[in-house]
Amino acid sequence: MAAAALSLAASGVLVLIGPRIVGIAIDTGLAIDSEQGVARGTVTSVGIACVFLLVAALARGGSMFGQTYLGERISQSVAYDLRNEIYDRLQRLSFAYHDQAQIGDVMSRATQDVEGVRFFVSMGLLRSAYVLVLLAVAATLMLTTHVQLALVALAFVPLVATQSILVSMHLRVVWLHVQQLQGHLGVVLQENLSGQRVVKAFARERHEQKKFDAVAKELYDESFRTSKIQAFNEPALLSLWLVSLAIVFWVGGQEILAGRLTEGQLIEFLLYLTLLQVPVRSVGFIVMMASRARSAGERIFEIIDAESPVTERPGATALTPGSGEVRFEQVSFHYEGLPPGVAPALPTSGGRPRRRTDAAPVLRGVDIVARPGEVVALLGPTGSGKSSIVNLLPRFYDVSEGRVTIDGQDVREVTLDSLRGAIGIVQQDLFLFAATIRENIAYGRPEASDEEVRAAARAAHIHDFIESLPDGYDTWVGERGATLSGGQRQRVAIARTLLLDPRILVLDDSTSSVDMRTEFEIQEALHELMRNRTTFVIAQRLRTVREADQILVLSEGEIVERGRHEELLAAGGFYRQIYDLELRAQEEASLPAAGSGNGAASGASNGSGTGAPDGRSQVTERR
Repeated sequence: MAAAALSLAASGVLVLIGPRIVGIAIDTGLAIDSEQGVARGTVTSVGIACVFLLVAALARGGSMFGQTYLGERISQSVAYDLRNEIYDRLQRLSFAYHDQAQIGDVMSRATQDVEGVRFFVSMGLLRSAYVLVLLAVAATLMLTTHVQLALVALAFVPLVATQSILVSMHLRVVWLHVQQLQGHLGVVLQENLSGQRVVKAFARERHEQKKFDAVAKELYDESFRTSKIQAFNEPALLSLWLVSLAIVFWVGGQEILAGRLTEGQLIEFLLYLTLLQVPVRSVGFIVMMASRARSAGERIFEIIDAESPVTERPGATALTPGSGEVRFEQVSFHYEGLPPGVAPALPTSGGRPRRRTDAAPVLRGVDIVARPGEVVALLGPTGSGKSSIVNLLPRFYDVSEGRVTIDGQDVREVTLDSLRGAIGIVQQDLFLFAATIRENIAYGRPEASDEEVRAAARAAHIHDFIESLPDGYDTWVGERGATLSGGQRQRVAIARTLLLDPRILVLDDSTSSVDMRTEFEIQEALHELMRNRTTFVIAQRLRTVREADQILVLSEGEIVERGRHEELLAAGGFYRQIYDLELRAQEEASLPAAGSGNGAASGASNGSGTGAPDGRSQVTERR
């Protein structure tokens, strides 16, 4: 920074040395005796002036290079730091923030807004400092030459400053709206690209085009509005400079005739004003960049300064190894930062979470004891609080009342890394990164060996399928795992969790939209995953419910029934209603399929998961 400032100051001083040299050269080397009409100057004086001008030009070239190079380096460093600050903050913000944030808008802040700040630091900030240096040095040189003429020449500076401030205030508001529209445009584009299957399935391409065009048109209008303001500002500043130039020429001529100013000094003044023309005209551009950078900075720091309700407490310790006993003790919960009763479901990596619409607390007085190795099945209608329970366990949110403990340790008193490292999560809406299958399986343990990755894949009944691919474990799966079927993605996610080897599991056992063989393999993989682990399951399958050590039936945020499958059926309560409406059909459907179950099992034993009669695997097996 100091080197850039030094280069900038040197550049400003060197550019203004020229007029002083020219003025002296005219008065000493090109002077004419007005009485005798002969030259009083010497060729030597002119030659010396030319040498000084050449040296000053070369020195200025070097200082300008340093100014540009160092300024660009500083601006890139600022952009680098801002991007990392934003990304780091986004990683640390809880789901309470991400539930509300729009992906396209966040991406706009992290890219376009950061670039707006960077551009101002590189161009606007340095130009601002350069203009100030030029004005300061020029004012000093002019005042030492002729005070009255200097005051006349500098009279336009306050007018330029006033004009710039007024335009800046106006542009700031407009630029803030432009950047908000850029974020909105990103949201529309991101949602459209993510939902292309839905758009095409409902033939809504024209509707989506109109929606995008409406936002793009508004962005065009507002962006053009900034250009119109700028188009008015620059001519206004140039007019002020031309008026000042004319006045200086008039007053300077009078002073020469009166014998109080030499011709060289007037030329010197006019050259100063000429050199100041470009910086003065650039003030309008600087104002525009500053306005954009200011509004961009406000949007950036809305993320950086955002507070997360879920943070590590001072003195938090790592979760100590244990058997995996989980307790919910009189837990009540509502979602902070959301309208009363509006709560997201189990966070997913794609799309917007489902939300509750009632005004009641999400959970009320929940007591759960899950002993080591037990399977706890959560059942209930949509919005009953199932997802909220499993969200509290890894501290995606904090309880409002009561506490959650693992092996006697309050989850709020341990570090987030150690807590979440002890909990494996397999969600219904699975997310795979645009990377290789190996990298996706090893995501939670990047240091895992190839043999450990393969062992996890075997346990998840996906190893043989992966081996059948041309590139095996190095196969690229595409964005969100687009080249894999739903069943294949689910088994890769199960392998990823198996490799983590957590003591506690949170999973959704839904296997909708897959064939019977794939469903069988997924259920077998889930069964392997749950073995000897304390497991919380948002249950959708009869097999999971039957094998659960305890079933918790929720309604409106409360546990209304608990027990095992047979006990709750015999009680004839709410669970019986759920069973009759949703689970009985699975039981009846499984009876005629029982005879073919062994065939499915034997066909699945190779773990291919393709369902192809000849055992061939296709990476593009579809849902």
